[in-house]
Amino acid sequence: MKLFKYLFCLSLWMYASISVGQTTSVAVAANMKEAFTEINAAFKASGKPDLRIVYGSSGNFTTQILNGAPYKLLISADEHFPLDLYRQGKTLDAGAVYAIGKLALLASNASGIKLKNEKTELVSVLAKANKVAIAKPELAPYGRAAVEYLKAAGLWDLVKDKLVFGDNISAATMFVATGAADIGFTALSLAQSPQISKETNYILLGDKSYEPITQRMVVIKGAPQEAIDLYQFMQSQKARDILVKYGYGVPR
Repeated sequence: MKLFKYLFCLSLWMYASISVGQTTSVAVAANMKEAFTEINAAFKASGKPDLRIVYGSSGNFTTQILNGAPYKLLISADEHFPLDLYRQGKTLDAGAVYAIGKLALLASNASGIKLKNEKTELVSVLAKANKVAIAKPELAPYGRAAVEYLKAAGLWDLVKDKLVFGDNISAATMFVATGAADIGFTALSLAQSPQISKETNYILLGDKSYEPITQRMVVIKGAPQEAIDLYQFMQSQKARDILVKYGYGVPR
């Protein structure tokens, strides 16, 4: 009996030690990868601990959090998914808008397509394109914005049978950068990144043709202090300056 009690207490101590030693996990929308890498570096430079950063689609993260995934902060690509978590009682509050995203059209240099921001040119290049990449609209806000843009511009019927879908905006962007698709819709921040811009060219698309990509973040209930600190840092002038540098708008 004493041995049983000893082993039971030892197991509790080991579990507690592992729990304390676990690195805080943060879910970050894929469109934020370039900007957030710099933001996180600035956050750590201020004396904060390392965090486990996972990039992906806002929709997938939301499903995972609802099913018990241990993310402590969701930095989303839109407002819909964070507010859904809030309505279902998973977050401390409704969170905060931290950025306004911008949609871009990307073309592979290997395809020989040089994009121009003129309607007749867009019709021509979309007609010639073999495949057009977008992120899955049910999971990724930038994919949803791409569909809205195509329909508003009267281009949906022209490309709907050519679409190839990435699980998130980074995947869709890589389809174009690697030549798997001739053209694709992406976040301006990714189109401007050094890795992508070497293989592609892009144009910024008018934001009147899709719903504003208002990006919100929320702290998950039970989050440790470092997650709350990052949430607050994301609203600092330092983080806002980095977001602007990477092509985002920031809330007033």
